[in-house]
Amino acid sequence: MANIGIIGAGSWGIALSLLLHNNGHKVTVWSALEQEIAELNEKHEHHSLPGVKLPEQMNFTVDLETAMKDKDLLVLAVPSVYTRQTARQMNQFCKDGQIIVNVAKGIEEATLMTLSDIIEEEIPSANVAVLSGPSHAEEVSRGLPTTCVVGAHNKETAERIQNLFMSPVFRVYTSPDMLGIEIGASLKNVIALAAGIADGLGYGDNTKAALITRGITEIARLGMEMGGKFQTFCGLTGIGDLIVTCASMHSRNRRAGILIGQGYSMEEAMKEVKMVVEGVYSAKAALKLSIKYQVPMPIIEQVNAVLFDGKSAADAVGQLMLRDKKLESSDLPWEE
Repeated sequence: MANIGIIGAGSWGIALSLLLHNNGHKVTVWSALEQEIAELNEKHEHHSLPGVKLPEQMNFTVDLETAMKDKDLLVLAVPSVYTRQTARQMNQFCKDGQIIVNVAKGIEEATLMTLSDIIEEEIPSANVAVLSGPSHAEEVSRGLPTTCVVGAHNKETAERIQNLFMSPVFRVYTSPDMLGIEIGASLKNVIALAAGIADGLGYGDNTKAALITRGITEIARLGMEMGGKFQTFCGLTGIGDLIVTCASMHSRNRRAGILIGQGYSMEEAMKEVKMVVEGVYSAKAALKLSIKYQVPMPIIEQVNAVLFDGKSAADAVGQLMLRDKKLESSDLPWEE
């Protein structure tokens, strides 16, 4: 049995805490929100996961030191926009070599840093890893079969985390490509916004398939230019996570996109979804990365125009369709 602290009591943090508890580990969940912890202690249920009962043996606290002290593993599960400030708070209580696995998805707009880079900057003594993949909290909390990937700097850390999370309903692979995992995980949320927008406009499966396939092409080109590996973008945290996020109504990014396609503003859509829409925060960072690395990303560009520049969704789709004619794969040779 391991002693594990979950830093963040959102739906994903709670789903993983339940998984780890069911694996036989001792789990303590932290949130900075006193009301959230009070409700968890009182009801043993999370408002975003109705019907999922949390065991009495799980501990909930607003005291960060309590959540971190003497832990074999810390799971950092706060939304990406709070990663830096939370990691900064954690530093004072972090022991040397503490394994911290980040499970949020995003790129910091101001610095263009991945979340693992941010954690390593704020907590230099930590051993940072990432866990990602096509994994909606609603399904993981109900024990539906799910597969993820853990990325770490060394094989020993990755396999240790793999052993803690692995279960009959939660299969975990390992990978050394932390960068590729994080780029795929972050940018798929922006493509999912585009997929939702297309749904909101009343477009069909053909449009969705085009956005998914051309979207993973954009993500992979940028990710490889940054140093990620092609195999990663073909795998669970690339095309796998992109498919589930573009297709599922569990996806808050897709749901927000649907509302935008129906005429809602970005702010109105986020308010209606009532959860953090990570793709909105990653969209500007993705565009900045495309400029920095000189990788054309037309879908990302049009999503930004709709979100922040007042462009109509229909005009954005039209511009994507009427771009200059292209080869699908520019490195494939023609017969002579």
